[in-house]
Formats: sequence, C-alpha cells, structure tokens
Amino acid sequence: MNWLEKCRAHQAQLLEDLSGLIAIPSVRTAAQPQNNAPFGKECRKALDYMMELGRREGFTVTDIDGYACVLSYGEGTESIGVLGHLDVVPAGSGWTKEPFALTKCDDVLFGRGVSDDKGPGIAAFYAMKMIKEAQLPLSKKVMLIYGCDEESGMECMDYYVKHGEIPQMGFVPDADFPVIYGEKGAVGIELNGTCESVIRSMSAGERANIVIEHAEATLSQWDSEKSQLFDFYLQSNQLQGSIDYQGSYVTIMMRGKSAHAATPYEGVNAALHMLNFIGSAFADEFAQKTYALLSDWRGSGIRCASEGAYMGFLTLNTGIINIKDSEANILLDIRYPNDLTADEIIQNVKEAISECNYPLYPLVKKQVEPLFVDPNSELVTTLMDVYRTYSNDHFHPAKTIGGGTYAKKLANFVAYGPEFPRHNHDAEGIGGVHQPDEGIYFTNLQTAAAIYAEAIYRLAK
Repeated sequence: MNWLEKCRAHQAQLLEDLSGLIAIPSVRTAAQPQNNAPFGKECRKALDYMMELGRREGFTVTDIDGYACVLSYGEGTESIGVLGHLDVVPAGSGWTKEPFALTKCDDVLFGRGVSDDKGPGIAAFYAMKMIKEAQLPLSKKVMLIYGCDEESGMECMDYYVKHGEIPQMGFVPDADFPVIYGEKGAVGIELNGTCESVIRSMSAGERANIVIEHAEATLSQWDSEKSQLFDFYLQSNQLQGSIDYQGSYVTIMMRGKSAHAATPYEGVNAALHMLNFIGSAFADEFAQKTYALLSDWRGSGIRCASEGAYMGFLTLNTGIINIKDSEANILLDIRYPNDLTADEIIQNVKEAISECNYPLYPLVKKQVEPLFVDPNSELVTTLMDVYRTYSNDHFHPAKTIGGGTYAKKLANFVAYGPEFPRHNHDAEGIGGVHQPDEGIYFTNLQTAAAIYAEAIYRLAK
C-alpha cells in the first residue's frame, strides 16, 4: 500500500482540517474549571473540534469528561494506541506570522501547534482515516487518544489512565524520528522566600518548560554609570534591551531567545542575563547567588551535573522568576538521565542552596520517572523498519531525548516523529517547538502520516 500517495490525495482536506484546529488558541487557562472543560473553554473547543472530525469519518468517539477524547476504529480484545495533545503553549512574542492561523509559505506550514502537537495529531488522524478507507483487515482495535493538558503537567493523561481504556502498546507523534525509546526523568522545583535586593519587582517567564525570552525588572537605584554598563552588557552579550525611567525608579528590559526546556542550550535565558547584570553592576548578593546557582544549563551550580550512558546530559531550565516587595518565586525544570534518581537530584539541590546560604527554600512540585523501552523490542524494531522504508534513512538510530511526552504515562509506548533528522530550523527561518514562527515542512508532515498509517497497520494487523 502506497500510503504517501494516498495522503497526497487528501492534502487539501488535511490542510483545511489542520487550519481549523490551529485557529483555536487552546492554551490551558488558570480560570475556575467547569464541568467537561477542566482546562478552559479553548481546550474544550479543540476537543470538540477533533471529536467532530472523528464523527465525520465514522469513527467511534468517546469524550473522557473533557480531559481527553478517543477516536477508535476496528474491533479486538487488544488495541493499539496513538497519543497526541491538543493544547499548546502561549504564543509569546516575536512572531512574523499570525500564531493562531495556519500560514503556508511554499512547503512550510506556520502556526502555534503545527509541529507540537496539532499537526502530528492530524497526521495520525489521517493515517487512521486512510486505513479505514482501504478496508484492510485488522485484528486489533486502533485508538487515537487526544489530551488537553500535555504542556502543563499531563493532568489529562493521569485522569485518562484512571477512567479510560488502556491500549497494549503504541506511540506518541510528539517528538522526533526515527524512534525515541527513552525519555529523561523530570523534577520540578520551586524556590520560595524573601530576599534583600535592589530589585523591587521582576517578572520573567510564562511556563517552567520554556526558556525565558523576555525579562523586566524595576530597580530602586540607578544612575548614568549604570546606563553605560547596561548598554555595554547588552552589546557584549548580543542582546536587546531597554531602559524606562519612572521617577525615582527605573525598569530595565532584556530580550533573549525562547526554546524548549529539554534543550535550554538552544535558547538564551533573558532572566538569568538580567540577574547577572544586576549582580555585577550593583554587587547585589541575591542576584549574584541566583545566577551562580542557575546559570549553567548542565546543573553544575546546583551540584547535579551528570552525563548518562543512554540519555546524555542532565539539563536545567529556569522557567519563571517573579519578585515583588522582597518576595521571590523561581520555577526550575530539571531533566535527568536514568543513571540518576529524583531523590539524588533533590538532595543535591538542597545541599547546594544550604552551602551558599541562599535565602530561598526549595519545594518539589513535580517528579516524573524516566521512560526506557528495550530498543530491541518488537515495538521499537517494527517502528524503525517502517521509518526506514519511507524515509530511506538507514543511518540514524533509535535514540533518547530530554523532552517528556505522553509515552511516560502508558506502558510499552514510545515517541515517534514527526520531526525528521538533518533539518536546521534556525538556518531556514522556521521556529521550533515553543518558539515564534513554529513551523513544519508540509511534505514531511505528509510523510509522517504515511509512516503512521503503515506503523498502525503493522502493529494492528
């Protein structure tokens, strides 16, 4: 079966369906949740939209109380699952395209969620649609499961595990090809307390899992010498910034570069640069200590630096910093290889903070164990074979990543695409996940749909 040819025959409708989904700004809201809309009305709209597409194609549709939905096809005592998510991170700033509209420029699709994870979710949907249209015999049921809270803690999937049907194996179209058989564990830590600083207030960051792109701080001291130092710091570090004079106070701004917390080295953390400047220019002890603890993305400042045998470096991302009237709150996102344990990391953080007499106290907000599936298992080897057939890529091996996907929530699941190797998005003007101008090649998305169709068929036949 030439799935790629069949997918191309559906490309106009695929673009139309994806466009409607991208147009929904399905960012989880902090508003009081409602019945069947636990993550806000926009996430509920995205769920309803996907369910309506499922009804249109004749799939069995199940609403899991607004936390997730299931579109299923076929029968059988066993099932194959594909897990995607319909929520997105906030658009942020720096876009040259409309974030909540699908824009096609030549072969590139732009829009928030087009690669993480609405585009891949639609690709999986069309994979199951093509299998149904081909009327191929299956011995297992196929389940497309879409959640609405992947970006903010995966509460949706925790609920699903308790209330929904659990497939025996499957994959998550929310990362990279070829196959990701391992994902780092995660520890979320919140630093809270009071501090003495020239910083009267500071606001930086939107989510713990995003490198801080924009930071502002209001300071109680300033003079012309500080203005010169500020300009020198910006030029030396190739940053953009501004000074806003407000009577006896001044607000300074710095702009860095956003990136996913799993790859903080691909971003430029504006808040850490802000603290480095303030600590140096004012001899501000709090800013100096904070920068010393958190500046190294490998985690050396918090005594957690490590390189795993399978999963590579531990990574540290400072995702949110809020300071107001001496009250400080800082959110950290730590991704660690399976050579370590969460308890070891937490203990090291506490010791590093204690030894430097840091005024903020660490509270553990999240712990997620690493994922590791045998790379020689039937699931991984089947998916690798399908990928090689359609990509003709026999060089890149199965791998591990620092990002966390739904695969951690269900046994015998791995992440599988949609990003292909060898693409340098920065050089091509295409934003990556969680970045401005998030984009994906349309030909790659169609190839991913073909790969997903063949993979589902082989696993379910």
